[in-house]
Amino acid sequence: DRSLVILDEIGRGTSTFDGMALAWAVAERIVQMKTRSLFATHFHQLTDMASQFHGVKNVHTLAKESGNTIVFLHKVVEGGTDKSYGIHVAALAGVPDEVVKRANQILQKIEKENRVTVGESVLYFEATEQASLESLVMEDPLIERIEYMDLDRTTPMDALTELKDLQDEVKRRRK
Repeated sequence: DRSLVILDEIGRGTSTFDGMALAWAVAERIVQMKTRSLFATHFHQLTDMASQFHGVKNVHTLAKESGNTIVFLHKVVEGGTDKSYGIHVAALAGVPDEVVKRANQILQKIEKENRVTVGESVLYFEATEQASLESLVMEDPLIERIEYMDLDRTTPMDALTELKDLQDEVKRRRK
């Protein structure tokens, strides 16, 4: 009853989905335990928890943007934010200018198209300020092949052949 839990970026260093799931589950557990906590995260989707759980409040620190520069104001205010300053912080930390410039180009493309293409898979982002965990949808040609197979018109031998092709594709991707 007198404890304070401070967590910073839990779920970082793992895949996006693993990290988000871990951060969400830990936050839920803290709420269930009614423990006072400060929970810093880059997963904007977790701000939805404030509307789902009594006692959860979102706060963020203010920053002032001017052109390509940013000044952190060291002031905490109520509410969540959809802003992220990761690229600005990377520049302040000394990441090479060409990497920062390229990161900004990629970010603009992602924000414009609401998707990221990596190989044959496409990750789409729902264009909302506050998305839930379900807002991230993975589309994959392999899954689409399975989804649109007409099993009523496929012979057992054709099904085995298709299954073998799908298995080979999965093995190829994992190399």
